[in-house]
Amino acid sequence: MMNGPPPNADRWMLVEELEHLATGAWILGTGGGGDPYHALLELKELYRLGHRIRIVDPLGLPDDALIACVGQMNAPLVVQERLNDGVIMAETVRMMERYIGQSFDGIMLWEIGGANCLQPFLAAAHLNLPVVDCDAMGRAFPQADMTTFAICGLKPHPWTMADIRGNSIIFTEAVDWAWMERMTRRACAVFGSSAATCKAPRSGHEAKTATVLHTVTKALSLGAAVQEARDRHDDVVKAVIDREGGLLLFKGKVADVERRATEAHLRGHLIIEGLDRFSGSRFELDFQNEFSVGWLDGELSVTVPDLICVLDTLSGEALGTETIRFGQRVSVIVLPAPAILLSEAGLRHVGPRAFGYDLDFKSVFAA
Repeated sequence: MMNGPPPNADRWMLVEELEHLATGAWILGTGGGGDPYHALLELKELYRLGHRIRIVDPLGLPDDALIACVGQMNAPLVVQERLNDGVIMAETVRMMERYIGQSFDGIMLWEIGGANCLQPFLAAAHLNLPVVDCDAMGRAFPQADMTTFAICGLKPHPWTMADIRGNSIIFTEAVDWAWMERMTRRACAVFGSSAATCKAPRSGHEAKTATVLHTVTKALSLGAAVQEARDRHDDVVKAVIDREGGLLLFKGKVADVERRATEAHLRGHLIIEGLDRFSGSRFELDFQNEFSVGWLDGELSVTVPDLICVLDTLSGEALGTETIRFGQRVSVIVLPAPAILLSEAGLRHVGPRAFGYDLDFKSVFAA
C-alpha cells in the first residue's frame, strides 16, 4: 500500500493554461532551460489543430508503468537559432521503444525549467500519450549527472538522441551518469550543439519515488499567479515571491554581462548595480547555463541548489543567461530548492562544489 497523499485526478490541460506553463517554467529555469517562446508557439499550434494533452499524477501510476523521460540538450545561445520541434522529440521516444521492444505508457519531464518543460508536451501531442506531473530536477541544471535519478543511483542508460537533419544515436550503456554526460554532450556538440533526447526509461515506481513530484502543477500555478498580478497591475515580482515562499535578494540595473560559449555550456558573469533601497550596492552572479552563485558587495549571498532567478522588475518575466542584457532593470530573487536536492547525496551532485566552487552550501532559508 502506498503511503502519502492520494493522487490528484487526471485532467486535460486547457489551452489557456499553455501561457501559464511557459511563464512558470521560465521562472523555475533559474536562467536556463531555454526560452520557451518558440516551443509555446508550437504547442499552441498543435492545440489549434485539435491535439489535447492529459496530465496524470505520478502517485496514481502502476509501479510497472513505463515512462519516457524527454528533453532537449543544447547550448543556450545555439538553440535561439537551431530549433528542435515536437516531431524530432517524438522520434527519440519511438527510437527508444524500438530499442527496448516495449511501448511507453506516458512521458515525463527531464527538467521543469524553461523550454525543456514544454518538450514532453510537444512529444506527447504527437504520440497521444499523457504527461506525468513530475520532473528530474525541480528546476534546470546543466548536466545529466545533476538529476534526481543520479542522486537516487538509478541507471543512466539507454539514451537516444536525434537532430533535425535526421542523424541519430543510441547510447546503450554508460558506467555512470558522469560518463553519460560526457558522451552525450560530445555527441550533441557534433550534432551542432542542439539535439532531442529520450533518457533512460523509468518505471512508475521510479517516477513516484525518484523525482520531484507535481512540478507541472507548480509551474502552472506560478504562471497563473504572474498573470493575475499583471491583470491587477500589482507587483509581479512580489507575487512570485509570495506564491513560492521566496526572498528578494537585490534590485538594480544590469551594468555588465560577460559570456563565453564552451563546447558544453554557456558560462559567464553578471554585474548588477543597485537601485532604490539597494542603491550604492552591487550584486554579482556567475552562471553555467543557469545562475549558480551570487555575491552582494563581495560577500557570498546565495548558491545552488537554491533557485536563483533574475526577473524583469516591471513585468516579472524571467530572464535567461543567454538573453539578459546591459541596462535592464532586474530583481534577483531566490526560491526554495526541492528537499531531495538538499540531502547529503543531492548536494554532492548539485551543490556549489559540483560546479567547481570551493564553497559549502548554506541555504538562505536556513534558520
